[in-house]
Amino acid sequence: MSDATFTFRVDQALKDEFATTAKARDRTSAQLLRDFMRDFVRQQHEAAEYEDYLQRKVEAGRKSMHSGRGCLNDEVEADFAARRAKVSRRA
Repeated sequence: MSDATFTFRVDQALKDEFATTAKARDRTSAQLLRDFMRDFVRQQHEAAEYEDYLQRKVEAGRKSMHSGRGCLNDEVEADFAARRAKVSRRA
């Protein structure tokens, strides 16, 4: 992996406080910024994967409904209300 330089402007007081806080944790500002960047990229990948997962689930549900295999919400609610009532009678 080749190194690259990342330059940006930041308020001097924030930079100083960040460096002091990093040093108190035995880390450099650069180490923490690299960690933050890795975490941000990972979070974005996970969010994108989850969004793709949700879209696939929604599409599968739509296909199920259009093919006649799905149930209406009212039917599902009634079914589970009956199941809850049955379990409650046993208790």
